[in-house]
Amino acid sequence: MAMAQKISSAANPVVKRMRRLADRKHRRRERAFVVQGIQPVWQAVEAAAPIELLIVAPDLVRQPAALAMVAAAEAAGTPVATFDPMLFGRLADRELPGGLAAIVSSWPMVLGDLPAAADSLYVALHEVGSPGNLGTIIRTASAAGAAGVILLGDCADPYDPAAVKASMGALFTVPVAQASADGFWLWARSHGVRVVATAGRAATSCWEAELPLPLAFLLGSEGTGLPDSLLDQAADRVRIPMTGTAESLNLAVAAGIVLYEARRRSP
Repeated sequence: MAMAQKISSAANPVVKRMRRLADRKHRRRERAFVVQGIQPVWQAVEAAAPIELLIVAPDLVRQPAALAMVAAAEAAGTPVATFDPMLFGRLADRELPGGLAAIVSSWPMVLGDLPAAADSLYVALHEVGSPGNLGTIIRTASAAGAAGVILLGDCADPYDPAAVKASMGALFTVPVAQASADGFWLWARSHGVRVVATAGRAATSCWEAELPLPLAFLLGSEGTGLPDSLLDQAADRVRIPMTGTAESLNLAVAAGIVLYEARRRSP
C-alpha cells in the first residue's frame, strides 16, 4: 500500500494537530476533530464525511478489509498518512489501538436544515454535560431510526473524543443540530413537531402517553433535569416508570427507552 506520508516523529505537524484537537477550543477554531477506531473511521468514509486525512498504522490493523478500504479511499483522492505503530499507540485513546484514525472537518447543522417529515422522531437535549452520554444517545438515535439529535443551550461537544467514541460512527449518519431554546420551539411549531418532555414526577408514564409522530422527546441535564421554562412549553410531560431503589436512570438509558417506545408504536 503506497502512502503519501510516513510519520514517525512526535514533532510532526500532523501529530501536533491531533493533540491540539483534543481540546474543545481548538476543535471549534479549526472546525475539525479526530476519529479513532476501524468501525467509526469506516463509517465516516462510507458516509462521505469531509475527511481531511486518514491515518493508519498498518502493523496494528488486524483486518485486511480495513487496509483495502484505506487504499481505495486514497485512490479516490483522500490524503493518507502512515504512522509508526509506537507513535500511533501513544496517541490512541485505548489500550489496544486498532491502527486507524482520521481527522474530519466538523459541520454543525443549522436547525432549520434538519429534515422534517410526518414520521420523524427526534431527541432534543438541554445542557447535557457528559460527552459519553451524548455520544451514546446519538448511537441510540441512529438505532431507533431517529431523524436527528438537537442540542439546546450549553451542551457537551458532539466532537469530543468521548462523544465520538461512544457514538460508534453514528455521528456520521444522524444529523446533529444546535439551537437556542427559542429557536427550537419556533422550529417545532413551524414543522408540526409535538414536543414531549421527560420529568421524573410527571403524572403520565411513557407507556400511557400519546406519542404521535412527528415527535421530539426533550430531555434535560444529568443533574438538574429540565427547567420549568422548558417544561411549561411542552405538549406533554412523561415519566419512565421505575421500581427498586434507584432514584433516576442514566440519561442515555432514559433516551433509549422513550425513543424505542415511540418507535414501537409507529407503523
